[in-house]
Amino acid sequence: MTKFLLWLILLILCWPLALLALVLYPLVWLVLLPFRLLGIAVEGAFQLLRAIILLPARVLGGPSRV
Repeated sequence: MTKFLLWLILLILCWPLALLALVLYPLVWLVLLPFRLLGIAVEGAFQLLRAIILLPARVLGGPSRV
């Protein structure tokens, strides 16, 4: 019986927080989307720079690492 009462108290106290999280999650996702796209672009730029720097070693037949 006490477990049931504790669950009821938890339900009464936490349902507004759960609804707030349910509403705010898509908004936070939309706000963070440009940062994800920026991260993809920066990672691509670093991969290009790495490929350019390592190109002479690949052309001269250095050890290949996959």
